[in-house]
Amino acid sequence: MIIAVFICSGALAQTAKKPFKPTDFYHIPTLADPQLSPDGKWIAYSLSEVDSVKDKRISHLWMQSYDGKQSIELTQGDEPISTPKWTPDGKYISYLSEKDSKTGGQIWLMDRRGGEGKKLTDLKGGLQDYVWSPDSKKLALIIKDPENGGKPAPKTPPPIKIDRYHFKQDIEGYLQHLHAHLYTYDVATKKLDTLTKGDMDDSSPVWSPDGKTIAYVSNHTDDPDKNENSDIFTIEAKSGAGSNQLTTFTGHDIAPLWSPDGKHIAYLRSTSDADYFIYQHDVLCLMDADGKNNKVLTAQLDRPVSNHAWSKDSKNIVYLVSNDRIRYVAQYNLLLHKSTVINKGLQCSFENLIAHSPGIWIAKMTTPYMPHELVAIENGKVRRLTFHQDKWLSKVKLAYVKGFQSFSSDGNLASGILYTPDSVVNKKLPFILYIHGGPTDQDEFEFDATRQVLASAGYAVAAVNYRGSTGRGLEYTKAIYADWGNKEVKDLLGAVDELVKTGVADPQRLGIAGWSYGGILTDYTIATDPRFKAAASGAGSALQLTIYGSDEWVVQYENELGTPWKYPEKYIKLSYPFFHADKIKTPTLFMSGVKDFNVPTAGSEQMYEALKSQGIPTQMVLYPGQYHMLTIPSYQVDRAQRYIDWFGKYLNLPVF
Repeated sequence: MIIAVFICSGALAQTAKKPFKPTDFYHIPTLADPQLSPDGKWIAYSLSEVDSVKDKRISHLWMQSYDGKQSIELTQGDEPISTPKWTPDGKYISYLSEKDSKTGGQIWLMDRRGGEGKKLTDLKGGLQDYVWSPDSKKLALIIKDPENGGKPAPKTPPPIKIDRYHFKQDIEGYLQHLHAHLYTYDVATKKLDTLTKGDMDDSSPVWSPDGKTIAYVSNHTDDPDKNENSDIFTIEAKSGAGSNQLTTFTGHDIAPLWSPDGKHIAYLRSTSDADYFIYQHDVLCLMDADGKNNKVLTAQLDRPVSNHAWSKDSKNIVYLVSNDRIRYVAQYNLLLHKSTVINKGLQCSFENLIAHSPGIWIAKMTTPYMPHELVAIENGKVRRLTFHQDKWLSKVKLAYVKGFQSFSSDGNLASGILYTPDSVVNKKLPFILYIHGGPTDQDEFEFDATRQVLASAGYAVAAVNYRGSTGRGLEYTKAIYADWGNKEVKDLLGAVDELVKTGVADPQRLGIAGWSYGGILTDYTIATDPRFKAAASGAGSALQLTIYGSDEWVVQYENELGTPWKYPEKYIKLSYPFFHADKIKTPTLFMSGVKDFNVPTAGSEQMYEALKSQGIPTQMVLYPGQYHMLTIPSYQVDRAQRYIDWFGKYLNLPVF
């Protein structure tokens, strides 16, 4: 049943000259890392744009005035610049750049009034995070141990010695005993002091308001590789100090934030205390600065919480809530002990909340018709601050977006989002079910370039928040525990049935696609239902029995399924697309990044070979040097065009 249409108030007028095409991906800027100046008058952020000649994104620093009147580009050139931060005294903006560095990103300083930046650090290890002390005199740093002990790499790389339980990770590669630890850096003397050591990783440093203590996150269990535990610790900001563990929950405690008055620490905690539990939600928690009086603030919400921030008067904590295709803004008041909704987000989703002044927040906002821009949320109302997307949006015609719901064969009600070339659908359209990954994620009313480009090519495109997705409560997310490819497929097929029944989808021209868990569900679905005329499975797997030990998810396998030698029947059951490959009649395109350790290329290769051996039309496309997610712009464009070509061939649509 099609339900209420969500028309975005922030959408630009559709004065398009041409449909949105894969090559338009090159024109979409990406806004990141917004940071509010101490005086509240400016927001610094990074903006990345595609350099088509170098085939990569180049990011630069920008400043936007809070009153919306001035937008200033601070840096230019070929070197990417990211992660801007204001010094607390408001005099400088720091940022990360690899310019003049042989060891990765270093911290640079720029006078906020203008001028060239100057390199501040020359660190040997990999800098992962940095935070200014309240007096602007020191930095708290998270630095990963340098490879080769900080010495130049040998001409012939040494053999890789593996002795860790969790021994590989996407992008990072094979994991050695190189860990990320906490340091302080004195700006004046350039002295680097070590605060933490050991065979564990530290993250998320935050200074106490008095500048004496740093809170951070770490896993101090006997073998951190074998669980997802993390706790919050504090340590004096001086070499040789001992750490103090504030939390002891056996799940994860993350993202500590000191209240401006120094009395409390707000943080996020998982709902599960298991060693590994992917189907959990984060709840908002509060404790005294010494770890006492620990309590959960959003226990009754039954929705995931993220991106919390303190008001400057320490009276409120604002946070985002993922709820049925949106992320809205809520606020917990410490005096009233209750939460209220600040902005319902019915027509958009938010990220990166920042406190400005009482009743006013800064955030990134996206809609189905606009990628992220900066906005001010003033007493619940949204005022747009930046307009980087307008130039390219004025030249294209975007697809029309609305919500729908559908019932599955077992009675579950699933929510979805439908994309069509125009707002009026007066004939049955060739159809593509494009499935989100995760599975613990949700499709939202936000800008989705892949679905937009497919709909603009003439398809009806559906996104479905199948069971396992977030935004519908913990039980909805947990429903697929150790039962992959069952309830999700029922939800996906129920959505297809609904859109066929309402006359949107042509039952003779049905396609299906997805990436990551979306690729896995593509394999499951075409092995269950033969009516799909074409499929595209990206970064997926089907023979789960052989994926154990070859990807990065060993902790999940052993905690959710048990080991393959004890429970082979579970692995075989969850591998049904491969063991029933003879039932698959759908022409399928398989795609993968060659260096993917998240869902290794073998997952695509096995299914490609299974279909090829039976004479089913199939093709495999591998992207050199790419990990689980494609980052090279031309590859992103290539993938989108391949979708259009593949579905155009089998669903009888003209190709761009």
